[in-house]
Amino acid sequence: MIEMSQIDYFILDRPEILMSLFHPRSEWDEPGAAGAARDVMIPVEDDVVVGARFHMTDKAVPNILFFHGNGEIVSDYDQMGPLYNRLGINFLPVDYRGYGRSTGRPTVTAMMRDCHIIFEFVKQWLHENGYKGPFIIMGRSLGSASALELAASYKSQIQGLIIESGFAYAGPLLRLLGVNVESFGFREEEGFRNVDKIHGFDRPVLMIHAENDHIIPFMDGQALYDSCQSADKTLLKVPGANHNDIFTRGMSEYMAAVKTLADKIVMCYTFPE
Repeated sequence: MIEMSQIDYFILDRPEILMSLFHPRSEWDEPGAAGAARDVMIPVEDDVVVGARFHMTDKAVPNILFFHGNGEIVSDYDQMGPLYNRLGINFLPVDYRGYGRSTGRPTVTAMMRDCHIIFEFVKQWLHENGYKGPFIIMGRSLGSASALELAASYKSQIQGLIIESGFAYAGPLLRLLGVNVESFGFREEEGFRNVDKIHGFDRPVLMIHAENDHIIPFMDGQALYDSCQSADKTLLKVPGANHNDIFTRGMSEYMAAVKTLADKIVMCYTFPE
């Protein structure tokens, strides 16, 4: 049975917020452009599907379900997929409604609902296709909301969590994006509550954040790290990097930290029969 968040996100579905949080664009790749990756369409509602692109390398390696940032689509990660594969990791980025090949219109309520359906679909897809490795959830920027929602809801089914450029609090982020949150009486407890959601997650956690992030300050990553109660947590600060060049500036450290987490999880993982 699919769990759903008990948080009502309706207040975040205001037009001025949606215009700031979501920047969807279509994918125009020709058929076969994904190469060896598998394009998958995930039904999330009647007549609404969300696109995904699965970069798979081996049946027994860790699987990372990845939620990207607000201006990205899964095809932006076509070069990243092979990097993860070379490290012995299956990499499964997914879009939001209205992004890439997805249909529908993105809203906060839909995003937070859809991540549960995506989670169940991907778990079932992996099982049906014989992929038995550990399951890791990862979110970048806006995607940290989906990742932390799942971490709070399915802890027993997730072996690890990676948050890159994640935000702790909704209010400061919305203000930075130009939303006058005071005009409609927004309170932080009505937001994503990321800092609360990570508190109870006690599996291995990796936080990656740019030192000079101008959109989501490093102190947000620090706040998430401090709130996390896992005994096995790591915070990687990428020196000199900003929100949108974090990977190019810190690629070796970034990927090494992901590999370390994945290897550690595999060592303690019991493979299903």
